[in-house]
Amino acid sequence: MQDNSKLNRIVIALGGNALGNTPKEQQEKVEIAARTLVELISQGNEIIISHGNGPQVGMINLAFEEASKINNKIVPVDLPECTAMSQGYIGYHLQNAIKKELNRQNMPWHVATVVTQIEVDKNDEAFKNPKKPIGSFYTKEEADKLMAENEGLVIKEDAGRGYRRVVPSPLPKDIVEKECIMNMLDNEFIVIACGGGGVPVVKNDDGKYEGVPAVIDKDFASAKLADTVNADYLFILTAVDRVSINWGKPNQKDLESISIEEAEKYCQEGHFAPGSMLPKVKAAIEFVKGGKGRKAVIASLEKASLVMEGKSGTVIHS
Repeated sequence: MQDNSKLNRIVIALGGNALGNTPKEQQEKVEIAARTLVELISQGNEIIISHGNGPQVGMINLAFEEASKINNKIVPVDLPECTAMSQGYIGYHLQNAIKKELNRQNMPWHVATVVTQIEVDKNDEAFKNPKKPIGSFYTKEEADKLMAENEGLVIKEDAGRGYRRVVPSPLPKDIVEKECIMNMLDNEFIVIACGGGGVPVVKNDDGKYEGVPAVIDKDFASAKLADTVNADYLFILTAVDRVSINWGKPNQKDLESISIEEAEKYCQEGHFAPGSMLPKVKAAIEFVKGGKGRKAVIASLEKASLVMEGKSGTVIHS
């Protein structure tokens, strides 16, 4: 077995730009992503992969809801099961694409997906105020119509990009399958875990876990994963090369390296949109604060392999 003691351990949170809205589109996109991910291994790093599932979990949930209206043999499926389904099929595509690239480069690593449960607090304030956007974008007219037709459905504007369904987004407390993940890392596995933020569960009085209809933010789940495996780096990969302040204004400034204190200041000043960049920066801060020498990077997928050379990405450090 390879000596991994000298490798940088990196948790990589893949954003939606690495995935697709259809299975065919996703297969094509993850093959491109796999080249960047394997390049990071070639540079002497050990990687663990997390990913979003916003469009996918919404698509699965909606498909069951609509099908149940026209066929009484089909029942609606709640968010925990939909999240597990999305973990499975996104992981399946990632596994195949990464393994193909590993074989092409004659690299010995294995790759596997862990359907991951994440414990949350049943009294988390998020359950009283749903805010997490999932699924497809709608116009205001479409959103109003859907809410009128579906009692309890909440749809809100998402960072000026359109309207999306919102659900509770509790904070992650613990990863149920953490021992499994650690064991696989010790045996040359590239692990895909905490997909879509993980399946949110609460522990009942009898000690058993039960799924709850919510979605954990992928970036906070990735930060929890990175903390759990004691990673050196958390890479949050998105559609932009660097984090910016005064975004879209004449005085926009791209940030190359900032401290926790600077990052917190920019958050307080409102530089980052709540539905997009803000949770990424907050998750990065949380991870860096959790251990000595840690660094978080927010960068584009396409240029992730340039991060270690200082040629791309925003580094957040202590």
